[in-house]
Amino acid sequence: MSQLKDKVILITGASRGIGAHMAEAFALQGAKVVINYASSSTKAEELLDRIRQKGGTAIGVKADVSREGDVKSLFDKAIEAFERIDVLINNAGVMTTRLLKDNSESDFNQHFDINVKGVFFSLKEAAARLTNNGIIINFSSSTTKMMLPGYAIYSATKSAVEQMTRVFAKEIGRGISVNAVAPGPTSTELFLNGKSEEILSKLASLNAFNRIAEPEDITKIVLFLASDDSKWISGQVIAANGAMV
Repeated sequence: MSQLKDKVILITGASRGIGAHMAEAFALQGAKVVINYASSSTKAEELLDRIRQKGGTAIGVKADVSREGDVKSLFDKAIEAFERIDVLINNAGVMTTRLLKDNSESDFNQHFDINVKGVFFSLKEAAARLTNNGIIINFSSSTTKMMLPGYAIYSATKSAVEQMTRVFAKEIGRGISVNAVAPGPTSTELFLNGKSEEILSKLASLNAFNRIAEPEDITKIVLFLASDDSKWISGQVIAANGAMV
C-alpha cells in the first residue's frame, strides 16, 4: 500500500506544469490533493476532472500566494475540506528571462512577491498548522548554480528560497522535515516559453543524458520526499538536473 494513501497534500501553483503533474501523481497514489491556482481556473477545473475521473480525491482553491490573507484562506479551506494538511509543496512561481539591466522595478517585485513572499507566507502558516511529523517541499531551481545570463532576478529569488529552507528546517520542530527540490531545464509551458530549438538543444547537451527533463522526472523525486521514507533528509536542496551542475 502506498505510504501516501490518505495523506493530505497542498500544492501551490498546481493548475499546470510540474504542479499539475504532481497533483495527478499524488491522487493516483491515494492522497487527497489541494490544488491551488491564482488565475488558471479553466486548467484547474480540467485537472480536477481528470483526477476525479480516475477515482482520485482533490479540490481546487483559488489564492494568490503573494497575499498573506489569501494564503491564510488557502490553509483554512484545505483544513475545512480534509481536516488537516500533511504535506505542503511550495511550487507556485513566475519566471521571465531578461538581462538584469532590462528588468523594471515591477519585474523585480513580481518575482520576489510570488517566488519568495509566497513561500514565506506558506511557511508561516505551516509552522502552526501543518500536522506533526509533516513534510514541506519547496521548489528552487538549478539556475542558482548555472549563472545563466538573463536569470539574475529569478535565480536570486530561488537562492532566497534555498536559504529559508535550510534555516526553517531547524526552526519548525514537531518532527517536520523541510527540503527543496532544484530542477534543471524541464519541459513545461513556463520553461519552454520563448526558447528556440537551438537554445533547448544547447541546454539539453549540458547534462549527462542529453535531454530536457520531463515533469515526470521531477515528480518521482517529490513523491519520495513526500513519503515517510525520506524523513531523515531535512534542510537539504536536492538537485534534479541530470548532473548538469
